Amino acid sequence: MRFGYTIAYVADVAASLDFFERAFGFARRFLHDSGSYGELDTGATTLAFAAHALADTNFAGGHVAADASPRPLGIEIAFVTDDVAAAHARAIAAGAREMAAPQPRPWGQVVSYVRCPDGLLVELCTPVGG
Repeated sequence: MRFGYTIAYVADVAASLDFFERAFGFARRFLHDSGSYGELDTGATTLAFAAHALADTNFAGGHVAADASPRPLGIEIAFVTDDVAAAHARAIAAGAREMAAPQPRPWGQVVSYVRCPDGLLVELCTPVGG
């Protein structure tokens, strides 16, 4: 078994892809013609976005939309970078909301948090021990 991908359910797939391209520098792998599913080229593990309507077809009881919650959901997407401060500033300039400014951690990382316009929580961090 291997970890294949993460799908975030969002209100506007194209807008989320656009934001992640501008904020974090990822390239769009594709956006389905329906606009309900898209992927970014993020390396070995795919980050994908799907429309809330698609989630509704998968889960009869519905789901919690990240952008509908006043607080971040209890999950984050983490991106590793050598320059957290620059990545953090780029994300803010692209429209993210700062949740926690870059801070050194006792285990050797520098870590910050931003919340994306679609409600997703993103951790920006240096490599562990780096």
